Amino acid sequence: MNYADIRPIDVANGPGVRTSIFVSGCTHHCKECFNPETWDFAYGQPFGGEQKQEILDCLSKPYIRGLSLLGGEPFEPQNQRAVLELVRAVRARFPEKDIWCYSGYLFESLRDSQVGEYSQELLKELDVLVDGPFVLEKKDLSLRFRGSSNQRLIDVPASLRAGAAVLWDGAE
Repeated sequence: MNYADIRPIDVANGPGVRTSIFVSGCTHHCKECFNPETWDFAYGQPFGGEQKQEILDCLSKPYIRGLSLLGGEPFEPQNQRAVLELVRAVRARFPEKDIWCYSGYLFESLRDSQVGEYSQELLKELDVLVDGPFVLEKKDLSLRFRGSSNQRLIDVPASLRAGAAVLWDGAE
């Protein structure tokens, strides 16, 4: 997997102060995507142990609330294994930190293993999934943590227990 950027401090992609990684590769190609350079799976740099350690070091700071995974597309089949290894390392070291993931895929497709070999396993490691592609015609700048009104903020553990998407309530 390649990555486009690691942001040690990010306040836009989930609640609180976060660390974010933008992975490379996306087949959704949403009209007016804010990050179209990340559609190319070869864009950026290879992700490896050094980058994983950089993220873990960032997350060790007490003011960092959690990790956000963006792209590109973290759930692209080519990215799933590396992303899964990263989130498992984060969970093992920082169980108190939350993990958010932005995906153009729908929760139901990921839950039902319709996207790649590791989609269910990866989903189980997340706290919140922002799902659905960005749709220009539904763009709404007033929405919290998403760009278009079709996108949902999903409480993943509650959704997996319920067997259906449960929206994140945003309670802080």
